[in-house]
Amino acid sequence: MPKFLVAESETTTERDERRQHAGKSAGETYAATLGQLRPGADITIVAPADADATQLMLADLARYDAVFVTGAPLHVYQDSPEVRRQLAFMANVFASGTPSFGSCAGLQLAVAAAGGTVRKMERMEAGISRRIAPTEEGRSHPLLRGRGPCWDAPAIHGDEVETLPADATLLASNAVSEVQAVEIRHDGGVFWGVQYHPELAPGEIAVALRHQASDIVDAGLAESVDDVERRADQLDVLQHDAGRTTALWALGVDHRFAEEECRRLELKNFLEHLAKC
Repeated sequence: MPKFLVAESETTTERDERRQHAGKSAGETYAATLGQLRPGADITIVAPADADATQLMLADLARYDAVFVTGAPLHVYQDSPEVRRQLAFMANVFASGTPSFGSCAGLQLAVAAAGGTVRKMERMEAGISRRIAPTEEGRSHPLLRGRGPCWDAPAIHGDEVETLPADATLLASNAVSEVQAVEIRHDGGVFWGVQYHPELAPGEIAVALRHQASDIVDAGLAESVDDVERRADQLDVLQHDAGRTTALWALGVDHRFAEEECRRLELKNFLEHLAKC
């Protein structure tokens, strides 16, 4: 039975807020997805951002088969106690040698812990990350096995990787953010990560869009909150009917975005790679 550690990137307040508008914290969503992909897995959730969090030593982390680092409204470039604690946690994950995977802020934390930098975007990416394409290295990397020359993915982020650490390999990019997928080999550990959200279903992205509707309008991505609501409504349709042609057309995506098996491909590839190691 695999033993997984899920690291919440959210603070206590952010976790409570997400439970109120989405039903689960980011870590609880990750744990639910992993439980579906690996029924019977022993999954523990920790919150390294919290001041009273138990500090996990290298030997503690090494007892896990993998560590998963979640997304969050975290700004890695801000020098706060919460950020410092999470960077220290991620540095220990690398040093423990335990394989790790992260999405969105999880990717950004791994980049910063390994010596790269993160910045605020000029314009956020909200709802759908479009036309992601593999780099030459990405085309043969097991993280992206099964991906075609171009794909769309659930996404919502206002920060992005500015510079990769020296021991990183860029695996995928799009026109909005150069770093969409990456492998980092640092201090004895290996991290695979994506800027998008393979763990989130269309309905969960719809909730996030509604929650950040004003920010999306302010960013110039929508004319009004009503525009955001209409986009969220179409995502809700796909949540219940992944093959609904009208919703796919309205969102400008194909079935691979909506179908769960395709959407979760990077997570599945990571888990399958673990099983072979």
